[in-house]
Amino acid sequence: MHNAISLYELNSLVKEVIETTMSDEYWVEAELSEAHENGGHCYIELIEKDENGNTPIAKARAMVWRNTWNIIKPYFERVAGESLHSGMKVMLKLYPTFHPAYGFSYTVSDIDPTYTLGDMAKRRKEIIIKLKENGLFELNKELEIPMFTQRIAVISSNTAAGYGDFCKHLSENEHHLYFKTELFSATMQGESVESSIINALNQIYERIDDFDVVVITRGGGGTSDFSGFDTYTLAENVAQFPLPIITGIGHERDDTILDLISNVRVKTPTAAAEFLINRLEYVYQKIEDIKFNISNIAERKMEMEKMRLEKVASTIPSLFALIKIRQETHLDIVMQRIYNKMTHDINEAKHHLNILTDNIKPLCERITTNQRHKIEMLEQKTETLDPDKLLKRGYSITLYNGKAVRDAKLLKSGDEITTKLENGTVKSTIK
Repeated sequence: MHNAISLYELNSLVKEVIETTMSDEYWVEAELSEAHENGGHCYIELIEKDENGNTPIAKARAMVWRNTWNIIKPYFERVAGESLHSGMKVMLKLYPTFHPAYGFSYTVSDIDPTYTLGDMAKRRKEIIIKLKENGLFELNKELEIPMFTQRIAVISSNTAAGYGDFCKHLSENEHHLYFKTELFSATMQGESVESSIINALNQIYERIDDFDVVVITRGGGGTSDFSGFDTYTLAENVAQFPLPIITGIGHERDDTILDLISNVRVKTPTAAAEFLINRLEYVYQKIEDIKFNISNIAERKMEMEKMRLEKVASTIPSLFALIKIRQETHLDIVMQRIYNKMTHDINEAKHHLNILTDNIKPLCERITTNQRHKIEMLEQKTETLDPDKLLKRGYSITLYNGKAVRDAKLLKSGDEITTKLENGTVKSTIK
């Protein structure tokens, strides 16, 4: 028989060895593959990846007990500006523990937010450099916000207080300016921020002609996870979107990458509404100023024209009398010229007509004589060609189907022909 111990006894030995030989706490750099709260405690999955790839080379479980988590969480979120989430690099102070029933894990006693802040800043800097290298950083800023910006597509959570504040502020503006808003609901916190906002942008793009600008708002609540707004993919989509994008995410920390590449960045949803109202009020005031200027110019112009007309009216009688005398004199001269011209043309025509009259009689006689001679010659030729005279001389004419037969080869057996003589006709059948 072997000398055996129970599993519980073995685990208790392991627990004793770990607690004896590794009683110190250690600061450890790691990446979070998962982090969630349950019962007031925070449960964490830690991972370390190969520097040359994404292959995990180490994994471990860790947890923060409720009393410690209640202290760490608010401090970390206040400094780092976001909550623990998958993919975040962290610096944790922990010590190893081994429970006979639950196995090995690490207990976290502290988390350094400045480390995470530095890692986030590094990652954000790399994304910004990449955006600039690809010519995307200023792309959306180059779009001009329309003068009459009233049709607004809003990307926000339908339950966010910031969205309600935005709509209320727009509708209750001092000048009663009209704005039409339409919500495209999206997740504004957590890991799905990126995909959710991109999906909303795609929906807006399908109706691009229905909107003037896009407003991305969040607002409300305390400090929480803003990492979803610091991704290259989201920045790339926003930068290349064909409408100007205004961000009012509602935080006081450094600008997110989404803020940096948007057309206009304001702090809060209410500030975004105020920006749109001020812009439209400016346009409205410009129109009012132009209307006032046009009215003044028109009044001055009408007054000047009235004075000019009065001046012209006072000079009309004398001018009319002078013009009348000049026109009457000119008309007399024109009438005399017309009379002289007509008299000259009539005399010229009479003279020409007399010449034509003297020449036309002998010409007509000559033409008549020539034509009479031609007629006599034609009569002679006609008499010579008269068929009746040929018949009287003993000739006959053979007809087939009413036409003279000139060639016997054209006739065939059975054809009926007619022979016309001086006196009568003879019908024959060809045999």
